[in-house]
Amino acid sequence: MGIHTGDSVVVAPIQNLCDETIQKMRDASIKIIRALGIRGGCNIQFALNPETDEYKVIEVNPRVSRSSALASKATGYPIAKISSKVALGLTLDEIKNDITKETPASFEPAIDYVVVKIPRWPFDKFKGVNREIGVQMKATGEVMGIGSTLEESLLKGTRSLEIGVNHLYHHKFDNMSDDELRTYIGEFRDDNLFAIAELLYRGATVEEIHNITKITAFFLEAIKKIIDMERSLKENPFNLEVLRGAKQMGFSDKYVGRMWECEEIAVYNFRKENKLLPVFKM
Repeated sequence: MGIHTGDSVVVAPIQNLCDETIQKMRDASIKIIRALGIRGGCNIQFALNPETDEYKVIEVNPRVSRSSALASKATGYPIAKISSKVALGLTLDEIKNDITKETPASFEPAIDYVVVKIPRWPFDKFKGVNREIGVQMKATGEVMGIGSTLEESLLKGTRSLEIGVNHLYHHKFDNMSDDELRTYIGEFRDDNLFAIAELLYRGATVEEIHNITKITAFFLEAIKKIIDMERSLKENPFNLEVLRGAKQMGFSDKYVGRMWECEEIAVYNFRKENKLLPVFKM
């Protein structure tokens, strides 16, 4: 079963499954709620074998859950509101979409951005507890990053964790040997994301880390792209084009300053001088 979904990093929309697999699980979900006679919100979770494409239903929640709240925020689709109206007797084709004002609620939401959910654990408050994660959920909260790319969303989410980091770098792993790090990520702890980034920075391959963790290579490649950009920043201080790429990837001024060995304000001023600032449209 791997890691509980509540303790996993979740990405929307789905990045690495083919349309056939998605439709197969979608059809199964509709059959389940019809067979159970559910009216309103329902959260169904599947376990999927990535090698055989075999799947099993592991959970059916006939209610609006925390996952529903995340999906609602990520897509802009008001799941709780729609569920309430369905429970009162309305059908989806009778409910208007609040955003488009034209299409009915039966149209599934489509997004042109990437959302990353990262769990938030209470281990900073409970010292000495077992930080290994598995099928039993231990997270007590979550943060969400929204961006144009997976890398940008991941870095935004990481900065929102409020655990004293502003990037995928964590000083905790500075003094660990490569072998210690390999053992560490194989045991699945809450801060594996930072340990994996450290190993990639030291030259480990995506294939090697995939073999240890079984994390899909697609997501490990995204972390590697961030690490590669770190190296590029370090080798090209105050290079406008490199900085532009880093900002598009979601790098903070503070971490860019760390790579350039300068203060955060110096990076901001450099961006301001070169008109590399976000444009907000109302």
